[in-house]
Amino acid sequence: MANKIRPNDLLKKSSKLEKIDLDQIDISKYDFSIEDLEDKKSSNYALLKKILDSSSACQVSDAFASVSGRSGVIEGLKPMNRNKLYGRVHTAKTNTDDWGTSLMAMDTAKEGEVLFIYTYGKTASVWGELASTCAQEKGVAGTVLYGYARDMDALIDLDYPVYALDYCPNAGKALGLGKVNLEIEIGEDLIKPGDFIFADENGVVLIPQELFGETIVATFNIKVKESFIIKELKKGRLLSEIVGLQR
Repeated sequence: MANKIRPNDLLKKSSKLEKIDLDQIDISKYDFSIEDLEDKKSSNYALLKKILDSSSACQVSDAFASVSGRSGVIEGLKPMNRNKLYGRVHTAKTNTDDWGTSLMAMDTAKEGEVLFIYTYGKTASVWGELASTCAQEKGVAGTVLYGYARDMDALIDLDYPVYALDYCPNAGKALGLGKVNLEIEIGEDLIKPGDFIFADENGVVLIPQELFGETIVATFNIKVKESFIIKELKKGRLLSEIVGLQR
């Protein structure tokens, strides 16, 4: 059996990380925290990026469910383009007639953070092409709107992730009357600044920052398990047999 790769080994191999199979990693040697996302020189960051870049919202949701008993899915949100998104959350809340608060949130967000903008009021957009272009230049990871986007003809081709409930053409004004960096309640979900968002074409998953490490380990284990199942399926075994439905 090949030796498992440990953290010190990974630091030496991080430049070739994309060539390393996850089943070579000894995950028990890692102690992940949400702060690892901000330390790009650490071995934890290198492995986190490997895991997250190759994971899906389905796998992250399954992992979070195994840790917490909840799915983590924020219902109703869908991608406005085909860009995967993950990072720590920077929040904002505003009326739909005020897209200026979106700019306030963008200005106060750190590089690599995900803007989560909650809107209320009549149907109107608080985010579009200009905001996306500016946020991308600033280094924001992406935007999740519990509300509406616009400029879909441009957003669909931008290399900047946007997720929203839907889209519409109209917008309000740059009032700046909302609030940033606050806790947001959506049904039974509580979204706190610094929590973790993972989103792709399957939907948007929220992970509380205090459960981030456990969820990453669970995601890793799901990926290794699914990799094994796929290898067995290619050998001709039935899925029902592999998961124990056939005795």
